[in-house]
Amino acid sequence: MGLLPDEIKPAMQGVIPSHLATCSLDGTPNVTTISQIYYVDADHVALSYQFFNKTIKNVRENPRALAWLVSPGTFESWDLELEFEHSETSGPVFDAMDMQIEAIASMTGMKGIFKLKAADIYRVKSVEKNVGE
Repeated sequence: MGLLPDEIKPAMQGVIPSHLATCSLDGTPNVTTISQIYYVDADHVALSYQFFNKTIKNVRENPRALAWLVSPGTFESWDLELEFEHSETSGPVFDAMDMQIEAIASMTGMKGIFKLKAADIYRVKSVEKNVGE
């Protein structure tokens, strides 16, 4: 049984952008907004690599990252502790993410601006549902 519960999947549809925090090898933090966190399987997600060169540099130096996601229907939020494994520039995960990013871009008036460079595959190390008022 994997770490990702089924109830997190709506937060991975790209309706509400997610946030990703990384840290360079020397400890310099970087936080960015990310268009898509894609459910691969119960222990893996793929992050859309589009714009963020600093994030990619950080992850290659230090493979750990923290993602924050929000479910659009309930506004429940989740923290994912991640570890980078590899990038994919073709294949079923890349193709599905590319199609979803095109849909997101079209709905937000950003068609032609979003371009998926790679699907970065991360192992999920922990999942925490944030509980609050």
